[in-house]
This record gives sequence, structure tokens and C-alpha cells, in this order.
Amino acid sequence: MIFLSILILIVAKALPSLNNNLSSIYFTRISAIIFIYAGVLSFNSLYIQSIGSGIGIYSGLFHITQISQLIEIFILIIGSLILISWPLIQRQVSTNHYSTDYSLIVLFSTLGSSLLISSSDLVSMYLSIELQSFGLYILSTLYRESESSTSAGLKYFLLGGLSSCLILLGAGLIYAFTGLTNFESLYSLISVSEINYIIQGLSLGLIIIIVGFLFKIAAAPLHNWSPDVYDDTPTIVTIWLTIMPKIAILILLLELHTQIGFIGGLNSLTINTNGYVEYITNITSIISKTNIENISLLSPILNGENSIYILKILLLISSLLSLIIGTVVGLAQTRIKRLLAYSTISHIGFILLALAINTEQSIDSLLFYIIQYSITNLNIFLIIIALSYVINHSLIKDNIIKDIRYISELKGQFFVNPLLSLSLSICLFSMAGIPPLIGFFSKQFVLYSAVQSGYYFISIVAILVSVISASYYLKIINVLHTDSNDLLLENKDDFNSENNETILTNFHSFLISSLTLSILLFILKPSLILNSTQLLSLSLFNF
Repeated sequence: MIFLSILILIVAKALPSLNNNLSSIYFTRISAIIFIYAGVLSFNSLYIQSIGSGIGIYSGLFHITQISQLIEIFILIIGSLILISWPLIQRQVSTNHYSTDYSLIVLFSTLGSSLLISSSDLVSMYLSIELQSFGLYILSTLYRESESSTSAGLKYFLLGGLSSCLILLGAGLIYAFTGLTNFESLYSLISVSEINYIIQGLSLGLIIIIVGFLFKIAAAPLHNWSPDVYDDTPTIVTIWLTIMPKIAILILLLELHTQIGFIGGLNSLTINTNGYVEYITNITSIISKTNIENISLLSPILNGENSIYILKILLLISSLLSLIIGTVVGLAQTRIKRLLAYSTISHIGFILLALAINTEQSIDSLLFYIIQYSITNLNIFLIIIALSYVINHSLIKDNIIKDIRYISELKGQFFVNPLLSLSLSICLFSMAGIPPLIGFFSKQFVLYSAVQSGYYFISIVAILVSVISASYYLKIINVLHTDSNDLLLENKDDFNSENNETILTNFHSFLISSLTLSILLFILKPSLILNSTQLLSLSLFNF
């Protein structure tokens, strides 16, 4: 559906009669309708009886399951909400192609995300991640007249290409050692093989692939690119960078870690300084080689040498670093999108912790965390976009409105735009994990599953960083409610001016209010999301 729609939109854009007579906003609305219709088709396919155990399509390149279909529906809904809420600009400008390009490229990127969560082969996995990433590279440079946008796109392209090389290298190693690319065939090989050079090569390739994906979701210590890219790209593009690609990659990591996360124990292999794989049997030697001083991180899983798994260690270390770096470095930020980038890194730490535990309860909490993070993050950026159009409406140039970059620009907005400020405050409180908002329950579920599985040290770290991270959320809320008489008078005059050139669409306002109420009133009707995530986690372990 999405692929056919892309072809139709390309033809429509190529025809001068249609491209010149149709406003760019129509292309955006059409793309949103495409997402909605594709989501309905995906929902309708859930009634197929055999989908519980999965359906292989295209000669096994893709595998359709309940999780892949429901996550695809969720991605399409999020995409449609962003496109429908695209703000209208009343002044006619000569260059109105940005919105058209945006909607078309978004379709390409979302198609890659939909294919990635259903990938069942190394070939389809790599092609899907590249289709998703190339769309994001172009979106980052959407405003070609902006030097910062071009710089961000170039940086994103170079570092994204590096992570893609790692993924391709890992896939090549797996094929070189096993001669297989299909995931099901690899699962079968693992189940019948003992630890030998084939399994060692498979483990090494899998580790490199996981590292490449961690790079793409900006998990620490592979996070350095994300604050710069998020800060320099337009806010409407930052929404996609922080939500859409991460959902698809995390679901693929869930599939890989759940199925083959038990191979490649630390007690069986490591890589020496010459680049060769060698056996080791003493866990203390690898601890000394990797200079891990805090052994308590590993203590929850040191139940014997045979139970030490390298993928779990990798995810736990990345989770710990993401929690600490995303919180500590975020304290020093004065730019709002950089601060939200480090906030995203901290939330990735919670998600990776749930993924590393790999129990039914932790997978349930992981899926719930992804849903609440997407909803809350979407609402925060929609509010920031709304405030940008209200505050900087007089700075429209070539269909581009100046984004809010510094936290100080929000000073006193509560007295000018109280509803938007209250909505932003509620979202930030939810991000901080303040009860009874939805963000509190997502962190509670992850921490509860971690404590139940014996991960006491990292659970304590997660609690501490949650408390510390609340300070930079409160910093934004404090700025919103800080009185500044001169600024208020100026903003009120501009806001009430008859020459106001921007109109915040009704759906944009309705979407902000609906998402805010869902975050605020989740405790009154939690069964819909909770029951869905529980069923998905049970289906993943039972089939």
C-alpha cells in the first residue's frame, strides 16, 4: 500500500499540471490518509488465524507476526498524527516544495521501518535499515538554505554510514561462517550445534550487528552524534529522528535477542589483540582485560560460567552508560533539543535494561515503555512546534519559521500561552517519572522486572538517575513559569495582532490536548495498553 502510494505521488509530483495546482499541504494530508489506510489494512490482517505463529512472505525474507503487525500499526498511527498536525501558513510563498518533499520522503522512511520490523533475513534486514536511514538523511537536510540543517544532515549521513558498515560487516561474517542468511535457519543451526568455530563466527557477527544498531538508536557510548544532529535539524524533522527509527530498530533487537541471545558466552570466546577469536575460561581475565572496575554490575548474572552471555553483558553495559551519560551530561544543557536528546539517551537506557533481562515481564515493560515514550515525546515536540509558531510567527521566511533553540526562549510563556505551557509541564513531569502520570508506570514496570530478576545494582543506578534527571525537566518548567513583564507585554501585543500570519491547525491543538489527557489520565483506564503489551510478550515467548 505505501509502496504503491509512493509511486503515485512521484507521478503526481512529476506532472506539472498537478504539482503546480495542488498546494503542498494537500500532499501532506494525502500522505496522512495513506498512513491511516495502511494501518487499517494491517489491523485487518490480524484476523488471519495462522498469524499467531507467524507467516513467511517473499521466500522467507519477511516474517509477519502479531508483534510486527501491531507495532507497524502503531508506527503508521504516529506518522499520520504528525502529518495531519502539520501547521498551516497563510502567506503565499513562491517556494512551497518543502512540505511536499517532507511527506514523500517520510513515506520512504516509514516503508523502511515497516519492512525492518518484519525482516527475517540478513539481506532484507540490511536493505530495510538502509531504506529507513536514507530517508532520514534527506530529511535532516530538508531546509537547504539552512547551514545548520545541512551540517546536521552531513554528520548524520557519515556516522549513519559507519553504523551501516558495521551491520553489513556483521552480516557478512555470519554468512561467511554459516552460509546462511535466514533467521530461522540460524536459529535451527544454533539449537543443534555445540560451541565451535561456526558458532563463534555467528556470535561475533551478531555482536557487530547489535553494536551497529546501538549506534543508530544513539545508545551510549555510541551517542555523540545525536545531540548535534537533533539540535541542528528542524523540529518537525527531529520528531521523526527521535521516534520512528528507534521503534523499528528496538523491535528488531527484541527479535534477535529473544531468539539467539543465549549464544556466545563470555566463558567460551573473546577477541585477542591480534583480532583472532580465542577461548577463555576464567571470567576474571576478561574483567581485567576490559578494565571493568565495578564487578557489581555483573553480579546479577554471575550464576555460573555457563550462564554468562555476551549479548546480555553488552546490553547491560550500554544500558548503564546510557542512564548515566544521558542524565549527567543533560544537566549542563541550555539548548532545549540537546537536552531532549540526552533525555532520549537516558530513556534508551531503561529500554535496553528491559531488553537485557529478557523475561516475559521485562518484555511486557519494554513494549509499554516504547509506547509511552513515543506518545510523550511526540506531544513534547508538537508543543515546542506550536510555541515556535506562536512566538516566532513574525519571522516567517520562505515557509520556514525559526525554531525554539534555547530554553530561555520559553521564559514566561505560562502567562501568555497557559494551556500549551501546562501541557508541556505535564509531559515533562511524565518524562521525569512523577506519579500518577504514564511515565511513572513505565519506569516502575522496568525497575520491578529488574529487581525480580536480581539486577539490584543497575536498578539502584536507574532510580538515582531518574531522580537526578528530574532537575533538568524542572528547569524547563521553572523557565515557563518565570515572570518577565517586558517580554510578556511584547508577546501579548504580537499574539493579539491582526497581522498574525500563522494559524495553529485545529487538529494540531486537538492532538496536543488528547495526548496530554492520555498522559495525565492513564491511571483511570490503563487496561487497553497493558493488556495489549502483556498479550504481545506472551505470544513472543509461547510461539
